[in-house]
Amino acid sequence: MSTTQINELVAGGSAVIGLALYAGLILRPAWTAYSRLWERVAAAVLSLYVLAVFVGAGVAGAVAVIAFWA
Repeated sequence: MSTTQINELVAGGSAVIGLALYAGLILRPAWTAYSRLWERVAAAVLSLYVLAVFVGAGVAGAVAVIAFWA
């Protein structure tokens, strides 16, 4: 395997694991906390903001590592 293929495999695996953790630890509890459909949908949509914050924190951390590494 080339370095590019390994990088793509690691990135893909990380994305799959991250989405699974998001679904299991954030989305499922937000969905089951409410009984009405519109409340569940609203909680699911609002949980996307939590996902965006986690992705942003990960990107900021990666940029910081790259900046201090060089």
